Amino acid sequence: MKIGVISDTHIPGNCGQIPDNIIAHFSGADMIIHAGDITELGVLEQLALITPNIEAVRGNMDSEIPQGRLPFKKVITVGEFRIGVTHGSGAPKRLLERVANEFKNVDAIIFGHSHIPVNEIKNGVLFFNPGSATDTVMAKKKTIGILKISDKIEAEIISV
Repeated sequence: MKIGVISDTHIPGNCGQIPDNIIAHFSGADMIIHAGDITELGVLEQLALITPNIEAVRGNMDSEIPQGRLPFKKVITVGEFRIGVTHGSGAPKRLLERVANEFKNVDAIIFGHSHIPVNEIKNGVLFFNPGSATDTVMAKKKTIGILKISDKIEAEIISV
């Protein structure tokens, strides 16, 4: 299974819509996960043109999205794996620790907020932040992620 992972799109603030090169990378995805700071529901509608299987959480900049439309965190099951999804909060320092405290018994945690890509395993849990798809304020590159799930989870950060 191929899963596109995106966060911190901040649309329309950073750009008018999901850039075409991101859509190309997500082509053929079975699912797309957005880890918050969507800012406009049209972003999810655009991603749904790639696959109707969209999972998303609310970020700290999603005040224009109606309350209750998106949760602040969720756990999804993909195959035999449990994946926690949250946006994150606070300063980038200790962000991994804060998002880890949000979930128990998960195989992976997908998060955003810092705009800084992360792809590392700690204590048997994959911590995956795709970075920001549209912004380079906190990181040198705009990035997204791809997860490939079979009998294991493979994760890749992609510069866009």
